[in-house]
Amino acid sequence: MIEIGIDIGGTFTDVVMLRDQSAVTHTKVPTTPRDLVTGVRQGVEKILAASEASAGDVSRLVHGSTVATNAFLERKGSLTGVLMTSGFEDTLEIGRTQRARMYDLVLEPVAPGFLARRRHRFPITERVGGDGSVVTPLDEADVRVAARALRDAGVEAVAVCYLFSFLNPEHELRTRAILAEEAPELRVSLSCEIDPQFREYERVLVTTLDAYLRSAVEGYVGRLEGMMREVGIGGPLQIMQSRGGIQNARAAAERPVTMLLSGLAAGVIGGKFAAERAGFPNVITLDIGGTSCDVALVAEGKPLIAGHGSIGGYPVRLQLVDVNTIGAGGGSIAWIDEVGGLRVGPQSAGAEPGPACYGRGGVDATVTDASVVLGYVNPERFAGGALELDPDAAEAAVGRVADALGLSTTAAAAGIHTILNARMADEIRLVSVQRGYDPRDFGLVALGGGGPVHGAPLTLELGLARMIVPEAPGVLSAFGLLVSDVELEQVTTLSGRASSIDDEQVADALAELDRQGSERMRADGAPLDQVVVRRLAEVRYAGQSYELTVPIATNGGRGLTEDVAASFHDLHERVYGHSDRGAPIEIVAVRTVHSLPVAEPRLDSPAAASTVEDAQIDARPAWFEAAGGYVETPRYDRARLPVDGEIEGPAVLEQTDTTVVVHPGQRARVDVSRVVVVEASRPRGSRGAAPLTSGALDS
Repeated sequence: MIEIGIDIGGTFTDVVMLRDQSAVTHTKVPTTPRDLVTGVRQGVEKILAASEASAGDVSRLVHGSTVATNAFLERKGSLTGVLMTSGFEDTLEIGRTQRARMYDLVLEPVAPGFLARRRHRFPITERVGGDGSVVTPLDEADVRVAARALRDAGVEAVAVCYLFSFLNPEHELRTRAILAEEAPELRVSLSCEIDPQFREYERVLVTTLDAYLRSAVEGYVGRLEGMMREVGIGGPLQIMQSRGGIQNARAAAERPVTMLLSGLAAGVIGGKFAAERAGFPNVITLDIGGTSCDVALVAEGKPLIAGHGSIGGYPVRLQLVDVNTIGAGGGSIAWIDEVGGLRVGPQSAGAEPGPACYGRGGVDATVTDASVVLGYVNPERFAGGALELDPDAAEAAVGRVADALGLSTTAAAAGIHTILNARMADEIRLVSVQRGYDPRDFGLVALGGGGPVHGAPLTLELGLARMIVPEAPGVLSAFGLLVSDVELEQVTTLSGRASSIDDEQVADALAELDRQGSERMRADGAPLDQVVVRRLAEVRYAGQSYELTVPIATNGGRGLTEDVAASFHDLHERVYGHSDRGAPIEIVAVRTVHSLPVAEPRLDSPAAASTVEDAQIDARPAWFEAAGGYVETPRYDRARLPVDGEIEGPAVLEQTDTTVVVHPGQRARVDVSRVVVVEASRPRGSRGAAPLTSGALDS
């Protein structure tokens, strides 16, 4: 049995093959921006040929795609219309009337009006009350007039978002039937299906987004499935969602908005898998690529899930893996600001021309150039020797920055790393401290090509317990797709004071969501006896504007609402540092998540050297502040290191997709799961690694 995971990046498309749940092979091919499917096909054919495998043996292909995100950011979605309750057709334009930049003297409207032009937004006479009763019947003539106007204007998709339709969807469902009669070619998104929750602006925005993305997502999924047929792959196509689970490609095309911001989730899932195999369920993932750095937190084996995100500056109410992203990576350019200070990023040299050391015409100093100057990256073995770097070009590029600052080239290179590391440390604090977690209780999973280069000093600065480097961190996002569970989420509004909502109401709402989830799982061919169901509630103190998500324990001794209240108080205490157990609370919504866990792979270990010394390649100078400058640093072939082999820092471990830098005062060991664990040489108390003393650094 063969499974293939494919993750498309800005420079490379990563392809991972899992064979018989044990053997893993991977490859990279250049991404083809004009037609992403071309790059996917090239990657599939390359890995099948290299493995001497048959396309007919592929049982499934799992894909992490940025097609929805790109369609939004590049304004390449469908021409979209909106039908709303009369008097509310400008909700999309008005938004929350919040000022994104409070102190700007000249304000520009911050509204996603491009999603649906004003002439394509129609008022419909109808009204459902706050209790779900029909106040004004649906005027079907209004709908027919709007449908004909949209059809004649060449509109491709339409979002329908009526007031309180989440309590009574009758009018929206009837509207869809009328649209099918008048303009059957229109793609229709209903808010009662896409986002059946209160808050009108957020609901119309996410529903309109769903309609806007339908053409791009459906076309892309169709081309992918066509490619699979041409290659000879008969297994299903599955797509990663924003909350970190996968679903059938057809289901993804039916709700394309669930693919927004999903490109970041697979790396978190892959990092979680690698850390759990090594026995570390509490980790922070640090994924550093060429242009960006993504940081997320995994607590007790579960990634943190946020109830909303932001794309292009607009709030999007989606369940998604809570990832913080900054423009900082190996290609980030170092520059001098107007007051003479050193800055790094967010501008990037990209893949073309790339860092100066690539020898492709780039002249700006980048983080990768600084890594070459500091001796962390071996110019002769970069990317497994596939690309020979030019150290003189790196020296010259960083030297120009150094001259502008009046520093030595080495000091400038070290400053570039220090600034980048400081920004990453801030992001780690954001996903941990601001979520109520102590980062000292977590390990750091270093992913991407740059994570293992920068991870070790971050563990020292933040007092993290350890750095964990998976076997192939450069392609871990693609591998993460293959270990992601199938997940389907359902939500419904259940609004009111907890004291006025009885257990039967909660149980009835959950039973209906369970029914919906089971039906969707059955349609996907999932064995229902293996499906795991999680039940959650959105809860807040009366008068608060936003909610916390708490689990619903359906088998506890207390009643459902009593259990929800107790869980909410505990969570509020942890996240915000206080709670008021005597204050009234409100339940806003309940949701279920139906999951079909995938079988955990039993990965084979590659052949290794018998001793650490046998795995050593050579020794070269590398710069470490704790060592007082450049020191002769042993370099090892990471793939040949034996299990339980230990290496005292400073040291560099080289592999085809990254470089692991071990600093003085740290030691690296190879776990039986083949991950590299970097910890302090002198462990301290149970809370993790302490900042090392100068004596420890000199030892």
